[in-house]
Amino acid sequence: MDKKDLLKEPVRDMHLSRNSTLKELMDQFSESGGFTSAKISTAFEILKKMFTEENTTFLSFPADIISTGTRGIINELVKRKMVDVIITTTGTLDHDVARTFGRYYSGTFDFSDRKLADLGINRLGNVFVPDESYGELIEEKIQAMLADLYEEKKEWSGTELLKRIGLRIEDESSILYNAARNNIPVFVPGMTDGSVGSQFWSFYETHRDFKINLLEDEHLLSDVVFDAKKTGALMLGGGISKHHTIWWNQFRGGLDSAVYITTAQEYDGSLSGAKLEEAISWRKIREDAEFVNLYGDITVILPILIGSLLD
Repeated sequence: MDKKDLLKEPVRDMHLSRNSTLKELMDQFSESGGFTSAKISTAFEILKKMFTEENTTFLSFPADIISTGTRGIINELVKRKMVDVIITTTGTLDHDVARTFGRYYSGTFDFSDRKLADLGINRLGNVFVPDESYGELIEEKIQAMLADLYEEKKEWSGTELLKRIGLRIEDESSILYNAARNNIPVFVPGMTDGSVGSQFWSFYETHRDFKINLLEDEHLLSDVVFDAKKTGALMLGGGISKHHTIWWNQFRGGLDSAVYITTAQEYDGSLSGAKLEEAISWRKIREDAEFVNLYGDITVILPILIGSLLD
């Protein structure tokens, strides 16, 4: 590759007006040469192919963003069947159930946590979660559902149990409900973590023949992976959700495409900070895959990306 090949695309200034749309902004990102904006444009093009071509599309994300309005963006992807598989954490179940039947509130990062504790308010970043919208509410809803499902049978796979819980929620604001209605399996590999996980344990304490078969989930996930012609992944944040996504895809030679949005850095060797390039060495992403690492807050980047795609 010579100098002429490298100097094909001049940097162009962006021009916005009060009538500019997200799609128009995205089109300008592609020509701006502008650091993260250029990467957002690359992510947009990858996702456009991923959502429209014959892919099995994985969506992985952590729980914290479900406490924010970003829950609505993820819910829209599920409602529109734009993804085929969800891999997340138990906290997602917590916040989805709690926000379906209760309310969270906009707060601040800087308020006294001692004072919040005295007032019965839990702080999640700058989101305020009152006690009455969390622990007892989740216990009331989940225990009643488990009691009904226990009468039906004693052992459930995790995905099957979550589907039946989702169908019982019967509220379109719920990710679990829409995933269940659209037959999108929800995998939670760390299911005993979090408030809903504690309700599973609590129910088990009084019903010792109640079982959640997580290995059955892995069997189902292996079927999804091995049956897929191509796989793509939109991975929001790291941790177990990201790893379970790329781990299972290694058994088919790796993901064909991927977009990874994170705030973590690679200097500490963590999985959350690992660039997608590292996954190539593990055969979790194919050498010829289309992928991009996007650094920034999911609550800002995801609405821009998905809004542009829907636009």
